[in-house]
Order: sequence, then structure tokens, then C-alpha cells
Amino acid sequence: MKAVVLAAGKGTRLMPLTENKPKVLIEINGKPFLWYVLNLFKKLGIKEIALIVGYKKEKIQEFVAKYGFAVTLVEQKEQKGTGHATLQAKEFVGDENFIVYHGDGLWSEKDLQRFMVEDEFTYMAGKHVEDWQRYGILLEEKGFLKEKVEKPQKFIGDLAWVGFFKTTPEIFVELEKVKLSPRGEIEVTDAINALAKKKKVKIISLQDYWLDLGAPEDIPKIEKFIKGHPEYFS
Repeated sequence: MKAVVLAAGKGTRLMPLTENKPKVLIEINGKPFLWYVLNLFKKLGIKEIALIVGYKKEKIQEFVAKYGFAVTLVEQKEQKGTGHATLQAKEFVGDENFIVYHGDGLWSEKDLQRFMVEDEFTYMAGKHVEDWQRYGILLEEKGFLKEKVEKPQKFIGDLAWVGFFKTTPEIFVELEKVKLSPRGEIEVTDAINALAKKKKVKIISLQDYWLDLGAPEDIPKIEKFIKGHPEYFS
């Protein structure tokens, strides 16, 4: 299976740390965050990886050369959202199933292994959370996704989408139909919901950890977790 890692964002919430480099290169215990991500895919045996790059892409080129990771760099020339970023991988993916992975998150090898399913379905990663207002919420019906609702104002559920999913080339067909949102982006949620209406999307709830690099206060938490679990990150 192939993997597409979204790493084009600037990370404005992490300024000034991202003034001169993408947020995926912020150092965690002496190594760029992206090192942990790519090392995870190496453990999973995923050898074909595309990095969707944009902001300070030359820094990621330097990182790849320094650490010797065999990846394909695909440039997102305009920042038009995660759906647009995913579309940039269409040629790389071809007719194979693949994982779409936000490069500012870390999940366990055990959980990711459960998504490596060679079938015609898309699988969304969900996790029950307390602060449900911050996330896109997955509405489930008999194991299938009924709808993904972005940051609901009132409680409709607490199963949050955590930032990765396994899908098929059919996602590109739906993404190419999506119109720009009010914020000028191609929203991956619109394509996912279109597939959900066709009963093409299932949900897998995570059983293990989730580390999210979203704000400066997340850095010491992630560092502490990694130091405390060397068995995951060697």
C-alpha cells in the first residue's frame, strides 16, 4: 500500500517556530517530527511514500537528503486545503489503495496496521474525545460513516476524526467534483461525505495513542511521551 503524507502547511499556530521551516520539521527530542512519521511507515513496510510539500519545501528536501528517506516529493503550489493537497497525489497513487496521513500527527504502528485493508472501502480513523467541539465528528451507523460534521456547535457525538484515513482512487473522482468552500479550499470532508452517501466509508476506532503537533504547548507533551515509550520510537 502507498502513503500520502500532507506536509505543505505553514503551521501558523506554531509561529515563531515555523518562521523558517515547515511545522513537520519542528524538533522533538533532537529529531524533526517528520522523522518519527517516516520511521513509522518504514516499520509498517510501506515503501512508496509521497510527501505533499509547499511552504519551505526546500527544507524538506534537505531533510530527506540528510536522513536518506526514499520518498517522492510532490509540490502543492497553492494552499487550497487538504482535499486539494490530496489531489496532487493522483498520479503518484495510480490505481492503488493508499493512506492519507496528516504529517503533524503520530499514531501507533498497531492502529495503522488495521487500516492496511485492500478492498473497495474508505476507512476513517476515529477516537472518542472530550473536547469534541475542536474536531470533525464522525456520525456512525452500523459501522459505516453516515456523515462527517466539521466542528459542530452542539453535541452530536464525540467520535472525532483524528487526521488519517485509508482510501481508494475513487476519492479523486469525488475531489474533482468538490467546489471551493467559503474559505477558498477544496475540503476533503465534502469528498468523504459523497462517498459515505454511497455506503463506501467505514469507521475504525483507534485503540492506542494519538500525538498531535498543533500548538507550542504540545511539544513538551510529545517529547515526554516519546521518552517514556522507547519501544514505539526506536
